Amino acid sequence: MVVLILLTVCLVRPPGVLVVLGEPQQVQTSNPKVGVHTRLMDEVEHWKMQRTLVLAREMGAAWIVEYFPWAYIEFEEGRYDWSHSDAIIAHAANQGISVVARLGMVPDWARPDPEIQATTFTYLDEAAYASFAAYAAAFAARYGDTVPYIIIWNEPNLSYEWGFRPVDPEGYVKLLAAVYPLVHQARPQMQILAGALAPTLEPEGSPAGLNDLLYLEQLYQAGGAAVFDGLAAHAYGLSFPPEAEPSPELLNFRRVELLREIMVRNGDEAKPIFVTEGGWNDHPRWTWAVKPNQRVSYTLDAYAWALNEWPWCPAVVLWVFRTPAPLRNYQDYYAFVTSDFRERPIYTFAQQEFTANR
Repeated sequence: MVVLILLTVCLVRPPGVLVVLGEPQQVQTSNPKVGVHTRLMDEVEHWKMQRTLVLAREMGAAWIVEYFPWAYIEFEEGRYDWSHSDAIIAHAANQGISVVARLGMVPDWARPDPEIQATTFTYLDEAAYASFAAYAAAFAARYGDTVPYIIIWNEPNLSYEWGFRPVDPEGYVKLLAAVYPLVHQARPQMQILAGALAPTLEPEGSPAGLNDLLYLEQLYQAGGAAVFDGLAAHAYGLSFPPEAEPSPELLNFRRVELLREIMVRNGDEAKPIFVTEGGWNDHPRWTWAVKPNQRVSYTLDAYAWALNEWPWCPAVVLWVFRTPAPLRNYQDYYAFVTSDFRERPIYTFAQQEFTANR
């Protein structure tokens, strides 16, 4: 009976959607710095990957940041499954979109024995730095012709992202030092971005993290300048307009300029800063949200600010273009497009702004 039921299910289940790449496309945009953060490694169906990237291109986005979790790809030591990442990279290239790859998430095999020490997927012990570096080098070797930048880790200045431990700029520099030579040996042209730093005002000794400005200073003091080619930073506007002046005591979009000043003081003015997350939220009840019309104007003005005022910033990649499933909380109100592909007003206005005259 069980076999009969399974056979019946197989016979009535509709076939999968055939996905072909089609003719190569180019992004037509009035602002080449426009980017969006995607979450396609968590997307199951390939047609949804493709549809997401088509919509991003049609909005005028020339860049995406995509997360390529180590735990998804090297789920067993030395055994890689590139099938999902291959599809994402191929679809992005077919749409003419440049990819910045964020690498992180520690597989179980690279973490301490859970019977000895309980850890989370953000915990990377120094003993596993070489293993992570080998993964980064393998990623670079496979995708270096089409992926120009990789971000090593995410928000290492937050305790949660550093494995629920005190943040450690020196330890992060050691991670960069392990990754940098292997990646450049595999693909000399690939650029390594440090960060991406989370904007926060947490003081020294806070269990939650460390002020991003202090963290960057300490990264330089630890000799970090020699082991990264550019900086990734997050630039959330909260309730402030994008033109609001930066201040060390304020979290706003232009806080990135203070990071830039630290880089210049340390002789790193030639290195770029990529904004790899950022934006505004228009949830009707979240404390730091703005009204939908404000979100539209702030977002468009932020992209324009980067184009006109930040020659050292190649891309502003805002969070988040679309998630594979609704989160059912305020986070859904960062999206440009809903999980079921309904275009939110921010998408419509951005498309008009960046593609109407192209």
